[in-house]
Amino acid sequence: MSTSPAASPAGFTPTGTIASTTDRRRVVFATIVGTTVEWYDFFIYAFAAGLVFAQLFFAPAGEQFAQILSFITVGISFLFRPLGAFLAGHFGDKYGRRLVLMLTLVLMGAATTMVGLLPTYAAIGIAAPILLIVLRVLQGISAGGEWGGAVLMAVEHAPKSRRGMFGASPQIGVPLGLLLASGVMGLMALIAPGDAFLEWGWRVPFLLSFVLIIVGYYVRRRVEESPVFTELAQRKEKAQMPIVQLFRKHALLVIIAALVFAGNNAVGYMTTGGYIQRYATDPAGPLGFTTADVLGAVTLSAVSWLVFTWIGGWISDRIGRRTTYILGWVLQLAGVFLLFPLVNSGSIALLTVGLVVLTVGLGFTYGPQAALYSELFPASIRFSGVSISYAIGAILGGAFAPTIAQALVQATGSTDAVTWYLAGMTGLGLVATLLLRDRSGIPLGPDHEAEQSRSPIYGLAKA
Repeated sequence: MSTSPAASPAGFTPTGTIASTTDRRRVVFATIVGTTVEWYDFFIYAFAAGLVFAQLFFAPAGEQFAQILSFITVGISFLFRPLGAFLAGHFGDKYGRRLVLMLTLVLMGAATTMVGLLPTYAAIGIAAPILLIVLRVLQGISAGGEWGGAVLMAVEHAPKSRRGMFGASPQIGVPLGLLLASGVMGLMALIAPGDAFLEWGWRVPFLLSFVLIIVGYYVRRRVEESPVFTELAQRKEKAQMPIVQLFRKHALLVIIAALVFAGNNAVGYMTTGGYIQRYATDPAGPLGFTTADVLGAVTLSAVSWLVFTWIGGWISDRIGRRTTYILGWVLQLAGVFLLFPLVNSGSIALLTVGLVVLTVGLGFTYGPQAALYSELFPASIRFSGVSISYAIGAILGGAFAPTIAQALVQATGSTDAVTWYLAGMTGLGLVATLLLRDRSGIPLGPDHEAEQSRSPIYGLAKA
């Protein structure tokens, strides 16, 4: 790999900083809007899985097993995230980050809109759950490719001293997507309560995706390609087989990075995966809150998650990614042990407090993730590295977290086992973080490929 200086694209430096404040704002805005729309689509499915899909698509399986099947469809999509990550990583490292972002946005929006038009089991029988699963698989492929592209567009455009802040912009798209999804679902629960919500109210948020995708597509089209990729393309230094190179040289790093995300993702999916919504509104359960009340609590927690995700990215630019993560794991563990005692109090106010407290640690272990991942992998295979690590972490973490929680409660009759499961996943994320050196501020451009290729894992040779 050549390390000689080369001319940079107009307006950019070889380190990947952009000269114009307007361009910076456009990148931040585009990544926030795009990821918000993507995750809105992804989360309304999870909410519907907790609230209506068991009755509408899996009722013949029986009440309890139908709900488990409904949550399994949430997890199935995660199994296809690696496929999306492999495809996006390959094409993103060869043809650019921007192209992949456009394609994933359209795929997600099309699949989501079609869920809103899907006939139920009562109308077309077994074809209904099969088609539902196919559409969820398409969502999973899209989500697997979306995150890496959004992250690199943000971080590779960022000044070195502000990568955490820039990287937090696609990250806050997740709580914004949660906020939008829970808000729209909650509004429909008020407009069409009871049987009306079951009959048609749940479909409206899915159909709204069509409008949101048009907005997201327009915004993303106005953003320039990542300066790091542009430089690689000009030098003709793009990796020909990026995924092969990734696993040949950095397989252990991919697994450790995946475990970092798994520790956050398993806990986050108590709400984003629809479990708390189902547990708290189940008429046969211990609480029996109204759907609108619980979705209101989730909406408030999404606001706090957004704030603490932004703070997590900001503070990581000052104290480093690793230190921010360690602080976040401690806060997340405290939130895990407080969650179900507050949820089970029978008070919707205390349930809200439990969800908000949980988001403090979730924000500190999510805000710095984009910058952390981007600084772990060499420029020529970075899209593949961050996308595949993220996808594997999602499988190990959130994919079946709602299903596991549901099964643990049904088997034990208590939420204590769920608490220990979440605490174990948090501990796993902490251990993985401790295995990594802090590489905050490492140059990201192709001039520094040799430095980027040195292992950031403690115990392995630096050179």
